[in-house]
Parts: sequence; C-alpha cells; structure tokens
Amino acid sequence: MMKRISIAVLMLILASLLLVAGCATESETQESQIGNPAPEFNLLGLDGDYTSLNSFRGKPVLLYFWATWCESCRTEMLYFQQIYDEWTDKGLVLLTINVGESLAIAEDFAEETGITMPVLVDHSMVTHKRYQITGMPTTYLIDKDGIIKDIRVGSFPDKQTIEQNLSKIMP
Repeated sequence: MMKRISIAVLMLILASLLLVAGCATESETQESQIGNPAPEFNLLGLDGDYTSLNSFRGKPVLLYFWATWCESCRTEMLYFQQIYDEWTDKGLVLLTINVGESLAIAEDFAEETGITMPVLVDHSMVTHKRYQITGMPTTYLIDKDGIIKDIRVGSFPDKQTIEQNLSKIMP
C-alpha cells in the first residue's frame, strides 16, 4: 500500500514538472541559439513527403514545436492556421513539428481540427533535441538566411501577438 502511494506521489510530481516546463520561459541554452544558424532537419509530413529546413533557404520560416497532449498547443494551432492562411502569400513558410507522437496521432488531430498547414512529425525526438526544446509549445523565428532571430517557449496569447513577432523575420 505504501509503495502505491509513493508511486502516485512520484507521478504527481512528474506531472507537475511537465506542466511547469510547458509554461517555462526561455532557457539560457535556447537564448544562446539566437543569432546562430537553425539546425537542419528532414522530417516526414502528413502529406507523405519529407521536408528539410534547407529547402526553404531564402524564405523566412516560422517553426512551431507542439504535441496533442499540450492543451495550449491545441488552442494555439488554430491561430497558426490563420497565420498560415493569411501570410503564406506574403512569403512566410510556416512549419509545425509534432514532437514525440506517431504520424497517426498527428493526422487524427489535423483531421479533427481542419488543419491544412504543413505538419511534420518528430516521432524519435531527434529534431526536438537538436533545437534544445525545454517546453511545449516552442516557436522559432528563422530569417531567410537560416538564422534564428527569436525563440518563444510557451504559447502566444493571440494571433495579433504572433503577427507582431513576425516583423523580426518578414521583409
């Protein structure tokens, strides 16, 4: 009985830590990435094709790391879909990267919510590690030369705030 209580307490502590990580501010490690080239990746998308960051050199890129278990990610994805619909014609590349989940889970979420923007899947979390993600969601703003201009750990409060931040990478 005592062992079950200890395990339950341990699980509660772990869940609390994950929740705090999702609301965390930028770590020093991530801040040190600003001004440096964004790490390359090659990930499978829901469209069945592989996508690499280098294929978008010359264009500003918004990279959004998320997961379906993250409630704020689920809400924020709707803002990003609106940004995708309105800003793609202005030259913005918006890529979302689902972290640690299967292609099927990401696909089900996209179908349920009507998401049409590119969803890539980092099931093995290799890209997650390269980008040193410390919490969900995390957004990277990458300029046309592939340089990280800004990083935001945690969600944006609204679509307008996302648009204001795009000035850091849009011409």
